[in-house]
Amino acid sequence: MFSTYEEALGWIHSRLRLGMKPGLQRMEWMMEKLGHPERRIKSVHIGGTNGKGSTVTFLRSILQEAGYSVGTFTSPYFEKFNERISLNGIPIKDEDLVRLVSDIYPLAIELEQTELGGPTEFEIITAMAFQYFGHVQPVDLVLFEVGLGGRYDSTNIIYPVLSIITSIGLDHTAILGNTYEEIAFEKAGIIKPGISVITAVKQEEALAVIQDKALSMKSPVYQLGNEFTISDHNSLNLGEFFSLKTVFQNFPDLEIGMSGKHQTENASLAVMAAELLNKLYAFLIEVNHIRAGLKSAFWPGRFEILSEDPLVVIDGAHNEEGVAALTAELNNRFGDKSKNIVFAALADKKLDKMISKLDSAADRINFTEFEFPRAAAAEDLYNLSKNSRRQFHTDWKELLEAELREAGKNTVLVITGSLYFLSEVKPILLNLLENNK
Repeated sequence: MFSTYEEALGWIHSRLRLGMKPGLQRMEWMMEKLGHPERRIKSVHIGGTNGKGSTVTFLRSILQEAGYSVGTFTSPYFEKFNERISLNGIPIKDEDLVRLVSDIYPLAIELEQTELGGPTEFEIITAMAFQYFGHVQPVDLVLFEVGLGGRYDSTNIIYPVLSIITSIGLDHTAILGNTYEEIAFEKAGIIKPGISVITAVKQEEALAVIQDKALSMKSPVYQLGNEFTISDHNSLNLGEFFSLKTVFQNFPDLEIGMSGKHQTENASLAVMAAELLNKLYAFLIEVNHIRAGLKSAFWPGRFEILSEDPLVVIDGAHNEEGVAALTAELNNRFGDKSKNIVFAALADKKLDKMISKLDSAADRINFTEFEFPRAAAAEDLYNLSKNSRRQFHTDWKELLEAELREAGKNTVLVITGSLYFLSEVKPILLNLLENNK
């Protein structure tokens, strides 16, 4: 079918032309043909606007400390495509990816001849994950991250042991709706009958939608601020320090290596999930597993400090809420430094409010662009900015070289925006930093 990794990956990416197709019928059709691998998997389903990847990482790390084998399905990838399907944090091998694509390809061709139409790229990858963890490499638990929304997301054919909704923000509004209530309705679509829901959603109107859906499903809700609460938060040089109280026990003096107050919330969701896995499903997770798991968890591109001299930070702030968290953290940690920001984004985002927040935080801001079907043009981003010290450059590599040459002791260089952009930037940036030593 496919003999090389490059051929297999090329075919997957060719499915991008089909765009997004809401609905679960194509997934259900493929699962039937594959013998329903999704029914063989014990899983946790994680949705929300921001924080999904970090929450997955914290929970995976805790479970690994407890000795469990953990699969993850996440998006987008950061350094290599295979990351999207990982076992204990290690991306699947190239030969496994080729095998999975060869399993799915004939189904995709057959499906194209039906009234349902061919599967999208994301549906293909999701089917690969189900096939891998259901038939090829069974594990103790799989953490499935929702791709978009929840109700009609291709992952939503699973019946998990827990559901997590991290946050609600005004992202993908053209697809999910223009209000917090509308978006919450889509996110709440992952709630299953009788299955506990853990959430850090703050907006009252969004929370009401989630609670109403959970009530109709007879699903218990564990809400940050009620059933589990954070206290004694302090930022460390690298990471955060906080205490957590759940309905089951207290966790004083927890430490995480990921920076940002919002990461304490993601970590608390993971702890609450670990507690419920322990109490409801007999996962043997001790306090020391939780402490060690939180401290060792790492997720690239989330307020990641690549260098301290010069001070360089990358952060995948790709929506308004993400930018708000980034700017708050910059002011908290580097309030005394000049902030030079490099920003590239996808054109289908609500860019005006994101750029307005960045304008307020930046002493200087440079807009750039990258090769991606939905990427915004640098000049278009520039025209949305009102910062008096703004510029745009179409060549981001030349821009970064110039920024590093100019970086001083009292400056922090921040590269932010689309995670697709950061995945291209990081290896080049690390190489530039190494050469500049």
